[in-house]
Amino acid sequence: MVDVKIQRRIAASILGIGLNRVYISPDPDDLLNVSLAVTREDVKRLIHDGAINKKHIQGISRGRARARKPKQDRGQRRGPGRRKGKATARTNPKRVWINKIRSQRRYLKNLRDEGFIERSTYRTLYRQAKGNSFRSVRYLRTFITEHQMALRRLPELKR
Repeated sequence: MVDVKIQRRIAASILGIGLNRVYISPDPDDLLNVSLAVTREDVKRLIHDGAINKKHIQGISRGRARARKPKQDRGQRRGPGRRKGKATARTNPKRVWINKIRSQRRYLKNLRDEGFIERSTYRTLYRQAKGNSFRSVRYLRTFITEHQMALRRLPELKR
């Protein structure tokens, strides 16, 4: 085997790459020519002739990521083994608020329309709900019963 360590170093310097990316053709004739090269000009000529090339940078394949994407779009790969944070950390606080206030307002409207509370009481409770006074519909119901705001006994909440 011919020693081409110096030529490899010179080629790396010329091409502006690392030693490991310098490709020297394994053809015996080319190897002989490379081993005889002494100056930078000789190495440049060999690069021009194609006896010395530079290898491409090896990238990271996106193939596995592309295969995984449709599954994630379908909601797969989201199980307990994948999760890092608590459920509260993984949910959007704004979405939590929207769900909470909508259910409370729906409950209040239902009570008002069914005649369980007066319109003025409805308004008061509506504003309190907007101010985040009740953490859930169950707490809202408890508040109404404790403060005797209902005209008659409130119906039980559905589970």
